[in-house]
Amino acid sequence: MGRYEIRLGGLGGQGIILAGVVIGRAAAVYAGMNAVMGQSYGPEARGGASRSEVIISDEEIDYPRTLEPDLLAVMSQAAYEKYIGDLKPGGILVIDPDLVKVDDRAKKASKIYAVPATRIAESLGRRIVANMVLVGALTAITKLVPKEAMENSVKASVPPGTEALNLRAFNTGYEYGLRLLKEGEVEVKA
Repeated sequence: MGRYEIRLGGLGGQGIILAGVVIGRAAAVYAGMNAVMGQSYGPEARGGASRSEVIISDEEIDYPRTLEPDLLAVMSQAAYEKYIGDLKPGGILVIDPDLVKVDDRAKKASKIYAVPATRIAESLGRRIVANMVLVGALTAITKLVPKEAMENSVKASVPPGTEALNLRAFNTGYEYGLRLLKEGEVEVKA
């Protein structure tokens, strides 16, 4: 497998940091891989820029920063604008199509997946679990970390009392990701 770099981007309040924690914990604690996670966010409690980066490897991680993400998942237009240039040529781009519009720069991705995480979360009754919908879809799309490891990480990482809702969001996203793989990429106009 080697080194695999993931960058998640969005706005404060979308749970981007928690999504990174879930992915990193799943890889390191529940799947026995090496993982490192970094984060940055603006000073605003909600609405400011938010970024989470996770590096996963079956080897030692010698540098803990994401240089060229193999996977870029964005849930805001601002995150797309800021990070699309960093995506590794041939990498995977995942967007929330209700919040992000791509342009010609997205053509460097080998695959573009549109996951309406916010809309799916709203259909589950809580917009706040869009991050877990996204994590579920990413789990299905990449097959990087086993589903069971991710589910264990979700249960261990979310606030007490919200485990069932977050697992439902994760599993709904996972099923959506499997459907995308079966049907192929959703066409996203650049």
